[in-house]
Amino acid sequence: MASINYALKEISCKIVYYGPGMCGKTTNLQFIHQRTMREKRGNMVSLATPGERTLFFDFLPLEASQIHGFRTKFQLYTVPGQVMYNSTRKLVLRGVDGIIFVCDSQWEKMRGNLESFHNLIGNLSSYGYSLESTPYVVQYNKRDLPNIAPIEYMQYVVNPRQVPSFESIAIHGNGVFESLNAVCTMVLAHLSQKQKAGVV
Repeated sequence: MASINYALKEISCKIVYYGPGMCGKTTNLQFIHQRTMREKRGNMVSLATPGERTLFFDFLPLEASQIHGFRTKFQLYTVPGQVMYNSTRKLVLRGVDGIIFVCDSQWEKMRGNLESFHNLIGNLSSYGYSLESTPYVVQYNKRDLPNIAPIEYMQYVVNPRQVPSFESIAIHGNGVFESLNAVCTMVLAHLSQKQKAGVV
């Protein structure tokens, strides 16, 4: 969960990009990193195979504007898409404040999207978290490809709670910052509610 450093007047929030392998999680972070001012971002760390698949996580401290005198930072992570790295997925989710669930819009990837969504629910529950209590948005990526499923079908499959969703072409930046801005806004609102309730 968000860490608050009162001495430094700094709030750090953790955003995790979750989804099946090769759906565009790393591409999202790469675009954000490239298009963010140097003084507003840190170095991005990426551990990948020669096939470009993320094995561990990408890390991007992204600094936002001040909130009530506190400097806000968002740490952006991706999880590995492959099932064999589920222990790493769980580790990256620890302390998560917000999630962007990235889907691959291609018809043949629907099973993988659904499996990853249920895997997310299971891994959150291992920490006592749930999607009902964690801010998240859904991103439908690769909308430029010819063999894509209709948005209405994808909403039915992976967005039963009808949370904010965005069509995207991450490789070109379409929908990338829109998804990030939405979840960051939700995280800050959630944090504000918890502060008023005296939880943090």
